[in-house]
Amino acid sequence: MQTARSLVVFAGLCGAAGVALSAAAAHAGGGNVGTAANFLLLHAPALLAVGLLGAGRWLNAAASVLFLGLLLFAGDLLARDYLGGRLFSGAAPAGGVLMIAGWIGIAIAGLLRSPR
Repeated sequence: MQTARSLVVFAGLCGAAGVALSAAAAHAGGGNVGTAANFLLLHAPALLAVGLLGAGRWLNAAASVLFLGLLLFAGDLLARDYLGGRLFSGAAPAGGVLMIAGWIGIAIAGLLRSPR
């Protein structure tokens, strides 16, 4: 599957998971669940936009790093509430660093993009 197409699929899955987790947080509580839901919902549109643009290797790579960070960060928060422990030591901070790197990569892609 192409990276751009994959990002659109990932965006849809992040959005759906964000809505489902928001409902779970509202009904069952859990600050970590609510935080994970917020992160998923906030990043889904960015992944969708990059996937729909399909604008180059750098932008797609940056969005892929963003997605990987989102999985680690949200996954670790959810593991704490639902599994009673972390994914692995440092998973959430590593995910956060990857999300920051992904956003910086998106900014760099904007600077590198040639005007049409």
